[in-house]
Amino acid sequence: MHDIDALLPLGRGRDTTRLREYDADALARYVADPANAWWRRRRCVHALAGRVPESRVPDLIARVRDAGETTEVRVALLDVLGDRTELLPWLRHEEHHDERPYGMAEAVLKARGRLGDLSAAEDLVTLAASPWSREQDAGRAGLDTLVARHGPDAVLARLGDARPEDRMFRIRMRARSGEDVTDALADPDRAVAHLAQSLADDPVRLRAYLTEAPTTEAKLWAACALHRLTEDGAGTRAVYESLGRPRVEVAGLDEELRAAIVHEYAPGCRRRSDPRWRVEALVTDPPAAADMDDRLRRATAALAAAGLTPGAPVPIGEHNQQGDGTYYVVPYDGKNLCVSTLGPFVTAHDPDPAARPALEAAGFRWIDEETGSITVTDLCVYYFGGRDPLDISTLLFYWQD
Repeated sequence: MHDIDALLPLGRGRDTTRLREYDADALARYVADPANAWWRRRRCVHALAGRVPESRVPDLIARVRDAGETTEVRVALLDVLGDRTELLPWLRHEEHHDERPYGMAEAVLKARGRLGDLSAAEDLVTLAASPWSREQDAGRAGLDTLVARHGPDAVLARLGDARPEDRMFRIRMRARSGEDVTDALADPDRAVAHLAQSLADDPVRLRAYLTEAPTTEAKLWAACALHRLTEDGAGTRAVYESLGRPRVEVAGLDEELRAAIVHEYAPGCRRRSDPRWRVEALVTDPPAAADMDDRLRRATAALAAAGLTPGAPVPIGEHNQQGDGTYYVVPYDGKNLCVSTLGPFVTAHDPDPAARPALEAAGFRWIDEETGSITVTDLCVYYFGGRDPLDISTLLFYWQD
């Protein structure tokens, strides 16, 4: 067995400290040999950061360029070798490949930014505006290097104003230079306005803006920024009242359901959500905390009273053997009852006819298909890769792996 293999066994026990102290030339030769396990070679690449032997650079660059090489190894090598100018012609050519392994496009763009390639500015700005944190990080890292090398004006000169992502980058540069970005709270794109409220840092200016903002949404974004800076609940409530208690009206979403959903999802709602949801969560009282053990006991007792045979309740994550969510599953007679953690809400697919009346008599609210299918508009929630409005049933009985 190779000494490096011993430092990187399968499973636990990897000695990364000793790996970082290992002879750099031996590590580089190990990485360059595709016969070695890719996951071991990737860790060796990380251990080479800042100490790549010059004589081994051509061999490692060859691994980067090899489309047959494992993507994880190529991406790691680009992180370590991304400042090598001899890579730039290949990186620019690689940009035009339509079919690239997952993660390579971001790594290539980041490397082009590190090499000062201004022609990558527009694509890096798009990457930095991605809702995915991994893509955001790569885009921002590439842009930071471009800005450091050429200055913000040179990068901005490559961009327009029509795209929201271009405006987001401009706002970041303005905020970084200490410029007030309050005016961007009125941007017609919610992702841009959301970014501006996260960067606005002058409570005095924000309070003044509440009287001059051109739209209700802009005033609500200002209220969000003020609350973030001051945690002044009374002040936020006063703004809400002065604006006539604006909120997103959803037909069929009654106050009980609304309160449960607002206080679960609106505080951390995604950047394209209407700010009315966020402010409503700040100024309204959440539902009273429930004793979940008691709720589950009552649900199982109701099923038993109906002549059914309930099993032990389990959280949806445990039921699905992965992930987490907002409900428990109570198995009974080959079927499953879903009991929400957000309120006294229950539902089931193909339920026993005796289940619903028994649970309603026990104080539960059955969420039927008609109610459950109502979409809660303009409240964007992450769900299996999407960040869009969801229906009531999905929000009350939410699971994410």
